[in-house]
Amino acid sequence: MSPVPGLTGIRGLLALYVVVHHCWLLAFPGYPHNTGPAWLGWLLHGRLAVVAFIVLSGFSLGLAPARNGWRLGGLRRYLSRRARRILPAYWAALAVSAVIAVLVPTLPLSSPPTPQSLLVYGLMLQDIVAAPAPNGAFWSIAVEAGLYLVFPLLLLLRRKAGAVVTLAVATVPVMVLGPPTAGRYTVELAPLFTLGLLAAGVVHAGDRIRGLPWYSLSALAAAPVLTVIAIRGPEWAVAHYFWLDLAAGPAIAMFLAAVATRPPGRLLNHGPLPFVGGFSYSLYLIHMPIVALTHTLTTGSGPAAFSFTVAVALPLCLMSAHLLATFCEAPFLVRRPADPPTRRFALRASRS
Repeated sequence: MSPVPGLTGIRGLLALYVVVHHCWLLAFPGYPHNTGPAWLGWLLHGRLAVVAFIVLSGFSLGLAPARNGWRLGGLRRYLSRRARRILPAYWAALAVSAVIAVLVPTLPLSSPPTPQSLLVYGLMLQDIVAAPAPNGAFWSIAVEAGLYLVFPLLLLLRRKAGAVVTLAVATVPVMVLGPPTAGRYTVELAPLFTLGLLAAGVVHAGDRIRGLPWYSLSALAAAPVLTVIAIRGPEWAVAHYFWLDLAAGPAIAMFLAAVATRPPGRLLNHGPLPFVGGFSYSLYLIHMPIVALTHTLTTGSGPAAFSFTVAVALPLCLMSAHLLATFCEAPFLVRRPADPPTRRFALRASRS
């Protein structure tokens, strides 16, 4: 199916935010305390960008099944496409990150790998088995891979039992269990992925559902979450991310429904954001060691260190991610013959 205009631009915006967030994290140590200027406080919450990525992933994957009666269209084909989509670039980024971590063992946000950690990260078991992280951003990739495996079951449940039951099955056990006290798997991301999947049904719903004021509903749902974060402060927010993640999910899902059912603005549909969104997965994979290496060239912390890290690391991240996508994403993507080569990354990213 044709990609929904705007989704690739959202991917680009989120990926850029994560990169700048990690520049901020290194330039102003003391997380979760905001030790930087107050006007940069909005950069503290990189976790919420990952939450938005998870909702967007469920939404994008759900578009085609929602049009086809919530049918997957072949389990083997689905698993093969998912593997080709995430594994080659992930393994390449893992190898690069491991080499950098060995060469610079004091690098922030990473640890020199061991044979065990390479095995754990190679098999994407890092959220279950503790191991030194050659790249601190890889925790969410394992989460998403696990969600890809349960996606066919969610579709089956949606088709047989409906949206309410599907959301309840994914959400109620997580809320009853509460924040995990053992292990590292972030279970609250499963309901968020499910919210995105179910929100994809709006795109193919009747005019009455599509015509709802989704932007306004999204703003109403987001207002309490943002207000609580602003009043209670970053330390409280970070300590309660489990519940804030769940609370932010509906606002993000409704925003995606709004983008998918309304003409997107030029910001999301034209210019640099959709271009970056076309290789946002590679940007997420490779940015962490580049940001950390760049920060080691600074003389300390503060606004000057932040400005230098962003000015140097961001272009390097973009160039490296584009190369990674060119050689480790594009060759493995299934492309329609009619798709122009220049649209390959954008089309595939919107379908993922």
